[in-house]
Amino acid sequence: MVMDDKYTILVVDDEKDNLQLFIRTLRKDYNVLSAERGSDGIEILKNNRIDAVLSDHKMPEMEGTEFLKYAYEINPEAVRILITAFADAEILRDAINAGKIHRYLKKPWTPKDLLNVVSACLEIYQLNRDNQKLANDLKELFSGTISAIMEALDAKDPYTSGRSKRVTFYALRMGEELGLSDERLSELELAGLLHDIGMIGVPVNIITKPGELTDEEYELVKGHTIIGMKILEEIKQLNHVIKIVGCHHEHYSGEGYPYGLKREEIPVESQIIAVADAYDGLISERAYRASLSHEEAKRRIQGASGSQFSPAVVEAFSKVINSAAEEIKNFNMDKLDISNKIDDTVKVEIKLGEMNKPAGETEPT
Repeated sequence: MVMDDKYTILVVDDEKDNLQLFIRTLRKDYNVLSAERGSDGIEILKNNRIDAVLSDHKMPEMEGTEFLKYAYEINPEAVRILITAFADAEILRDAINAGKIHRYLKKPWTPKDLLNVVSACLEIYQLNRDNQKLANDLKELFSGTISAIMEALDAKDPYTSGRSKRVTFYALRMGEELGLSDERLSELELAGLLHDIGMIGVPVNIITKPGELTDEEYELVKGHTIIGMKILEEIKQLNHVIKIVGCHHEHYSGEGYPYGLKREEIPVESQIIAVADAYDGLISERAYRASLSHEEAKRRIQGASGSQFSPAVVEAFSKVINSAAEEIKNFNMDKLDISNKIDDTVKVEIKLGEMNKPAGETEPT
């Protein structure tokens, strides 16, 4: 390891002779900072990047376990090593748990003992750093892939540019109102961004057709849910949202597609996306019709409660949509974190007039 890449170690001991021994032992291989009191060590931690912290156990002002607990709060990634004279297993266990300590070194120690313990701990520390960097690199690659798909979907239909982000925005507001956990909200966000990914397999001339769709064309559009699931099956990181994406056109009454699921058979996240998707589709201008007003769109959603949509989700929608509709006017869509969790093209909900209806179809009034 070159000089500039040396790990930095903080040593805290109230006895100067011990402190000097630590420094002499470690300074050849590491950058060493030192303090005689826990309070001074805390200030060093706050102002420096520290890779490992060594502390004596018994010190007059602040015991080593207490100091290492503070060290964990300031820099949880740093390795924490306790130097102790105690041999009692119970005392050591309590001390290690209190200070969230990685290792301990019993007194009296030799320079070889110290170097071995520090080296072993820093190997694990570096492995964790390397793993985190790899995870971040993969996350960045994943984000770029999702962004590229979103742009491809946007390019298919200029009328629907940015729609998946808006749908996701509304869906998250409803999910929060329904009390979903942070983990489920994260899945809802990703599924919202990806919910119409299968539209990439639908011909552009059908997506942008200004007139009514034929029965055959409508069946092609309906196939986007299956296409979407097949695409996501190839991406391991997205396996947990496949069912959510695939079921966002199921109806509460069981008359939706692709499986004809009903009520509790439909994932709650899919039910939420269905409402958000329908609302945004109704208030958006399309190649085949003008946009509806916020109030008219809201009325249609509420009118389909218990048939097309879950009553509980519609109730949450009714509570949040007025403020969400105002908020989204000034919301920066880039804030939706794709790195955690694409863009949509068209909405196809016949009963809400979202699609060009095949002849004979009716929609709620």
